[in-house]
Amino acid sequence: MSTSTDTQLSASDAKRTAEVLESLPHNAKLGIRTVEIGRGHCTTCIECRPELIGDPGRGMLHGGVITTLIDSTAGAAVYSSLPPETPLVTLDMRIDYLKSTEPGKRLYATAELSRLTRRIAFVRAFAYQNNPENRVALCAASFMIGSLGFSMRTD
Repeated sequence: MSTSTDTQLSASDAKRTAEVLESLPHNAKLGIRTVEIGRGHCTTCIECRPELIGDPGRGMLHGGVITTLIDSTAGAAVYSSLPPETPLVTLDMRIDYLKSTEPGKRLYATAELSRLTRRIAFVRAFAYQNNPENRVALCAASFMIGSLGFSMRTD
């Protein structure tokens, strides 16, 4: 794979990746927003809203919301290191939930591309509230590159 995670991501490529990430119907419905994106890394966030609560009695975000945020963030970290329009699909993802989310607080996810091969990308990610040390979940994921999965086409 000729793309290196050592080179800067252009502002236009970062903007395009963020726009596609945020405009995917599922992500848009959840309100996922890009906080920061660079080549091989991405940070996103989601506001805690009543319709995203999984435990109404305690006000905790639903696990599927956390999973989607992490998966989308990890995918964006990979996309930022690939040529435009390269198809990509989640191959495997393990999430360890460390603790419950705190009611009413924004949730962040940060993902870092750890290894990129010709066909597989490996990513480490975590979700947190308030600060990166307040982790809610840890993730190890792999993505298949050049698959028949989603691509970044804008047409």
